[in-house]
Amino acid sequence: MPRKKTERIYTPINSMSHFATKLASFGDRTAYRYFDSEHNLLSITYKNLSARFKRQAAGYAAAGLAGKRIAVIGETSVEWICSYVAAIASGGVAIPMDKELDVEEISGFLEFAEADAIVYSALFNEKFAKLAESHPTVTTLIPIAPKKGTYENNPRILPYSKLLELGEDAIKDGYQYPEVTDIKRMAEMLFTSGTTGSSKCVMLSEENVVSAVNAACETVDFSKDDTIVSVLPIHHTYELCIMISGLNYGMTIGINDSLKRVLKNIELFQPTGMVLVPLFISTMHKKVWDEAKKTGKDQLLKTLSGISGTLRKLNFDLRRTLFKQVLNAFGGRLEKIVCGGAALDPELCESFSEFGIDIFEGYGITECSPLIAVSPYYAPKKGSVGPAVPCCSVRIDVDHQNDKGFGEGEIQVKGSNVMLGYYKKPEETAAVFTEDGWFCTGDIGYMDDDGYLFITGRKKYVIVLENGKNVFPEEIEEYIAKYCSVAESVVLGRKTPGSTEVILSAVVYPQLDKFENSNDHEAIEATIREQVKKMNRKLVSYKQIRQVEFRYQEFEKTTSRKIKRHLVR
Repeated sequence: MPRKKTERIYTPINSMSHFATKLASFGDRTAYRYFDSEHNLLSITYKNLSARFKRQAAGYAAAGLAGKRIAVIGETSVEWICSYVAAIASGGVAIPMDKELDVEEISGFLEFAEADAIVYSALFNEKFAKLAESHPTVTTLIPIAPKKGTYENNPRILPYSKLLELGEDAIKDGYQYPEVTDIKRMAEMLFTSGTTGSSKCVMLSEENVVSAVNAACETVDFSKDDTIVSVLPIHHTYELCIMISGLNYGMTIGINDSLKRVLKNIELFQPTGMVLVPLFISTMHKKVWDEAKKTGKDQLLKTLSGISGTLRKLNFDLRRTLFKQVLNAFGGRLEKIVCGGAALDPELCESFSEFGIDIFEGYGITECSPLIAVSPYYAPKKGSVGPAVPCCSVRIDVDHQNDKGFGEGEIQVKGSNVMLGYYKKPEETAAVFTEDGWFCTGDIGYMDDDGYLFITGRKKYVIVLENGKNVFPEEIEEYIAKYCSVAESVVLGRKTPGSTEVILSAVVYPQLDKFENSNDHEAIEATIREQVKKMNRKLVSYKQIRQVEFRYQEFEKTTSRKIKRHLVR
């Protein structure tokens, strides 16, 4: 029983200053709930958040930073989001940065982007000691919570509180947001390494940013009555787009302060919806079944799932009653999850749906701000990320017919969400656009007759076999996750010694808690090899795994929890 299509109630935004101003209309509604450094729970209203945006934009202007390039780095916080929004609303450029980067790398990125200032959390007070002394481009450092005694005599350091004071005075003197005369100007710079190991700086216009926000509001089943929890890294355009969309709806956003406490914080904030990547969904799913096994209720849970499924076919939906205990683990109100960032096992969608939590997949890429497609909440299709969102069009550069009879090839996008290009890299920019102006995503997929998009793999990871067949490793990795006691895997094409033949090999990290003795590697490897043999029977011959290699440490990952495939040899 899919959800009913409902009216999307929101005001489309036409610029970041329009967004920052219109939030005041939500008045005393709670915008954010968050923890301070002592773990006290605080909140801020929409009226006060809107005023903070303007105060900070005015502060930038008073400090000579209006229209400048301002980097922001640190944990998700009200100060972070205000620094980002105010940078763009004041006519400048926001540069969200990954807090997991090495300090030398941060310094290099700042120089490359020609950043004028950087706003940073207490995490970087010590780390930026060298940066505070000199930097080729950064002239102003803005610590959110400066350590006393480290900034008083340094004219390059402007504490965040002082920035807001400057803004307060500027507003009294009549400061107003600058008029938006060029919505296509560069407003955001994003460093994306993906899994290539070589970073590129994506240039997004203000139009790109607001187009993606409006598209999210138009297609996702949220409203001002919803509560979500922010758990993904804020510098990622996926999380940032959804957060701004959430504010545009007028919903309440809880800010998770620690991955160690994420499930506890979900219980505390009692969200009605979540925006996640597959890793978090599988963690939540594992928690449900581990708890059921621990308490001896796993068989009961399976029985109730069967009963619930039968009743739903008869149009009786008792999921929220039958699975109240499961739902209570996530605060008791969770109804929907939007998932993106990587492929999601369709069976996880079905499993959560049985409990009363619907999952809708989305698809995007940083270069598209990032939103490209979202599965409609009122008409989802299993395994699909849905049709293109309203701000863009999608086409397939067909290079073969797949076994479902659809043309398959690279996914290409055109629309107001597509980036301006890569900063200082005109040749690389030209390489990702077709002659008729479509952006080449590097992802492979197909569209069905209804315009629903299905992702099948990454172009750069495709394994071409001697017989000319193309194998997408992500597809095989999904099978391994489903049928084998494996926590993580990477499928590669290996050349056999002394031959040009390419055989499919799987490098796997075993799910050690599935085995009685996690130190008995011989028994673990024998079990998994047997599981792979059985799995192979479900695959056509050219997709079967011929070789299994083992590792006993997690694969190295990006901050968005994607495996750095280029490091797997």
